[in-house]
Amino acid sequence: MFPITMNSPVEHHGPLPKAAEVVIIGGGVIGVSAAYYLARAGVSVVLLEKGRIAGEQSSRNWGWIRQQGRDLAELPIMIEANQLWREIAADLDEDIGLATCGLTYLTNDEAETARYEDWLKDAVPMGVDSRVLSGREIETLLPGMTKPYAAALHTPSDMKAEPWVAVPAIARAAARHGAVIVEQCAAQVLEREGGKVSGVQTEQGPIRAGEVIVAGGAWSSLFLRNEGVDIPQLSVRATVAATGPLPEVHGGGAVGDSLAFRRRQDGGYTLAASGYHEIFVGFDAFRHATKYLPQLRRSPFMRAYRPRAPEAGYPDGWGTKRRWDGSSTSPFEAQRILDPAPNAGKVAEIRAAFESLFPALGEVRIADSWAGMIDTMPDIVPVVDRAPVSGLSICTGMCGHGFGIGPAFGRIMADMVMGNDIGHDMRRFRFGRFSDGSRLELGPDL
Repeated sequence: MFPITMNSPVEHHGPLPKAAEVVIIGGGVIGVSAAYYLARAGVSVVLLEKGRIAGEQSSRNWGWIRQQGRDLAELPIMIEANQLWREIAADLDEDIGLATCGLTYLTNDEAETARYEDWLKDAVPMGVDSRVLSGREIETLLPGMTKPYAAALHTPSDMKAEPWVAVPAIARAAARHGAVIVEQCAAQVLEREGGKVSGVQTEQGPIRAGEVIVAGGAWSSLFLRNEGVDIPQLSVRATVAATGPLPEVHGGGAVGDSLAFRRRQDGGYTLAASGYHEIFVGFDAFRHATKYLPQLRRSPFMRAYRPRAPEAGYPDGWGTKRRWDGSSTSPFEAQRILDPAPNAGKVAEIRAAFESLFPALGEVRIADSWAGMIDTMPDIVPVVDRAPVSGLSICTGMCGHGFGIGPAFGRIMADMVMGNDIGHDMRRFRFGRFSDGSRLELGPDL
């Protein structure tokens, strides 16, 4: 079983309660993790998912649980996530493929090696075991590669898990602890009283709640803008492929040049076109273009531009509805799951690159391929903060890094709405950083 789609059965039918203390919008890894921690704290929580749990990027990612190369403000949160993954796995009734495997960035570029060294100066004192490997050490770690690499950033304590297994398993655990999860139920608009959040109007009717968390991934910006809350979030398409079972050439995950690979629990490898994304240009792409200029200047060739979304109803599609109320159908009912077709040319490229890198494997068979829409922000770090609407919180814009860090951000959101100490400095992720005159600081180009 690979990514979850609309053909996957509905597992969580509800019914929709009339009220809860907290409502979460979005059933990806962030929303599911927040529901898990709220339920464990005894808080009544309802999670609304318009399609299927983990139906979008949370089941379509590489499966890396990565401390390595993180923005330094994210790193303490990711270190916590590593521990939380182990604790959650022990609370589950099934094997999610969680394993400490080590993750590796390979390079022959001296400037990139220097960036690794600079990152290590700040990261190692925080407690990670990352280090730069020599070419000889790389040969020992990854024997059989035809291409030599001069250096690599390697983190032995980094982990992996199977995303299409892990996120639904956490959702089942959240339900077991008392969370109510309702799939096939779109949140349409917020309800307010006296300027404060008082609930959510859904396609199945209203639910009262004093706290709402928006963790809608690629859909967050569209939902929030209809509520008068604007964030410069866009989404990009990323293509992934899965091989059939193969002899083991490496038990962990690695990326070099334009190819990323990870060994899966079933004996196959997940392959991806590293550093390549496609953006479907729409109104928001033009509206937020100036905020993305620093990112574009730094990496001008890491994305391709398409003139329109692949299907009607995508978050920044030309024909997507931008305004609606609780009496009309919302865009979220029109497009239950973003399930873009993979880039067939990229699938062929990464298969050929993997065969070339490990010729002893012979012909590599692709068992499946897919794509996902990654929610991204101009500075490559998420928004995790209270919104300028009382009772509304936001956790979105994970920039392709959400699966690994998801349990920690879920725990943070749970404590945020409960009014508890979050335990981390969250200024880097504040909502207002794009409008308060702050200088934009890009996350690491690693």
